[in-house]
Amino acid sequence: MSKTALLVMDLQNGIVGRVSGDEGYLPRIQGVIATARKAGIQIVYVVVKFREDFPEVSSRNKMFAMLKTGAMPFTEGNEAVEIHKDVAPQKGDIVITKRRVGAFSGSDLDTVLRALEITHLVLTGLATSGVVLSTLRLAADLDFEITVLSDCCGDRDEEVHRVLVEKVFPAQAEVMSASEWQQKQA
Repeated sequence: MSKTALLVMDLQNGIVGRVSGDEGYLPRIQGVIATARKAGIQIVYVVVKFREDFPEVSSRNKMFAMLKTGAMPFTEGNEAVEIHKDVAPQKGDIVITKRRVGAFSGSDLDTVLRALEITHLVLTGLATSGVVLSTLRLAADLDFEITVLSDCCGDRDEEVHRVLVEKVFPAQAEVMSASEWQQKQA
């Protein structure tokens, strides 16, 4: 069994259209997922969603407090929180629900990864400056080996994305393209 997990983070209906303007993004993710399945790599989807009335969102949380206004319907059962159909989970995949920006915060991700004896994480997701950055930082502190697939992440601000994948992430992770990673799995 592989000690690697592919994390597919925040690829939800309410996020994909707002963050990724790259038409090739979802096909690249599909290819990476297919490669992971073929290689026996565990696929873990991470989604952000909240209970009705947002009891887990403090008014002091600048990022999530706006959710209480109804501007973004990120509550359980809403179409916006569903994983995009083009990259939907299959039997054997794991879906983790988080209540914060990072995949580890407010979720049982660490427990699941340790139970599966996962030591290496391959990160993909939207947004680079959100879930990818927050997850990478904590994963590094938890001593996971980390790979970031630079073209399987995206951000509203292309310059922020570029700075993160070219200058910040390499200090804690191996950064490569989807095709480079897929070639290494063959």
